[in-house]
Amino acid sequence: MRSPCSPSTLSSSLLGSYSLVVSSFVSPLIVVSVFLLTVGPQLSSWSSFPSPVTWRFGYFSCSHSRAFLSEETPSNCTFANDSCRNDIETKETFQQRQGQVISRVNDPKDVTLGAKRRDMKRDGKLEKREVSLARVRSSIRKAAQIRNFTSVHEDPDYVPQGPIYRNPNAFHRSYLEMERLFKIYIYEEGEPPLFHDGPCKSIYSSEGRLIHELEKGKLYRTKNPDEALVYFLPFSVVNLVEHLYAPGSHEINAIGRMVVDYVNVISSKHPFWNRSLGADHFMLSCHDWGPRTSSYVPDLFRNSIRVLCNANTSEGFNPRKDASFPEIHLRTGDITGLVGGPSPSKRPFLAFFAGRLHGHIRHLLLERWKDKDQDVQVYNQLPNGISYDYMLKRSRFCLCPSGYEVASPRVVEAIYSECVPVLISEGYVPPFSDVLNWKAFSVHVEVKDIPRIKEILMDISQRQYLRLQRRVKQVQRHFVVNGPSKRFDMFHMTMHSIWLRRLNVHI
Repeated sequence: MRSPCSPSTLSSSLLGSYSLVVSSFVSPLIVVSVFLLTVGPQLSSWSSFPSPVTWRFGYFSCSHSRAFLSEETPSNCTFANDSCRNDIETKETFQQRQGQVISRVNDPKDVTLGAKRRDMKRDGKLEKREVSLARVRSSIRKAAQIRNFTSVHEDPDYVPQGPIYRNPNAFHRSYLEMERLFKIYIYEEGEPPLFHDGPCKSIYSSEGRLIHELEKGKLYRTKNPDEALVYFLPFSVVNLVEHLYAPGSHEINAIGRMVVDYVNVISSKHPFWNRSLGADHFMLSCHDWGPRTSSYVPDLFRNSIRVLCNANTSEGFNPRKDASFPEIHLRTGDITGLVGGPSPSKRPFLAFFAGRLHGHIRHLLLERWKDKDQDVQVYNQLPNGISYDYMLKRSRFCLCPSGYEVASPRVVEAIYSECVPVLISEGYVPPFSDVLNWKAFSVHVEVKDIPRIKEILMDISQRQYLRLQRRVKQVQRHFVVNGPSKRFDMFHMTMHSIWLRRLNVHI
């Protein structure tokens, strides 16, 4: 790696040039001529220094005001694995950063005329895309003003309708625009199984299914990174844990270092991470440690779109830029025969839950309801001869308490079984909740009201319950895993969540 020109060396060279200029006024003409011949190229190089407002060299790519050039002004432009700080830096630190930028600018190996032209062309394309996205934002805002329960946009496949949507017309307009414009670039760096791969069965199967669907390249993917609206960091947190975590060690530093190294690789080889500090990049994880893993790269944690099953606001999940991801437990990997259930008249149990004592919410639930009431069937382990799926399909309401983390596959299992989900959690942002109105097809019970679960559910009239259950059947299509994927299914809804968050950003 090239050693950057230190600020002190740069300063002394400039002072030396300045003294030569002074002496030239009192020296013979021949001395002046020699001076111009020797120093002239350096002055020409300095005059070609780009605008101080934007830096796009090496690891640097932040837009700043011109005050950035003063020695007293702190910089918040950092390396990929540092935080983008607002704290006051020392004068020496600032000069070192400034010297690194200047040395890279003046290095002919780094900045050639062809590279500059490519950057200008790339910037022009980016600006055109941003103008196009501005028009999209405007069209969605106009669509949102139509407060119908049915979209007014024609669609040969499916037209969103009903109160399960916050605004069917705005959602449909946005979805159609996504299908028209959305492009994703997947970085090719990294090798399976840590990258470009993920589990397609088990409790973390959502992660693997989405990675594999993206890698197939038939939907939204582009091979041209200059066309992309977002960039995918294709590491699998589940596989990182499997291969790098030492059981019982209670530390994930090896996993974090791998992610830091990967971001540094793509930020040094490509200009896109540095251009936005990761704001148009996304990662996905269904593992509980997804948020912790992202924290090793502060710009990833703070700026990037994190698609997480563990969508916990108390752990830094930001619904404006992060997307909640449904946790789907595919026990065998098979995606057929998952959806369906008997009619409400054939569901004798009021409520059902079965699961281990993970976390304080489940402890409270089992302590209050296990073996206490025939209407509220709560187990930590089902009796022999009774299947979990059987109980889901014989219950009117399915209890979905958080475990150690907020996400639970029981939410999707309830929807698949046409059982009204009852969310018992703190700080949980349900999947697709910027589009779906969860109050229309689920029940939320606060943790403090666990002793009142039967009372709360019994207060829901038969007419209200039938309405909730009918809407559960309607919303199923958005949580189904298809192979290949189909419009409006889980894959497309997740892509739409990413699309919406990209619309929140101007690069």
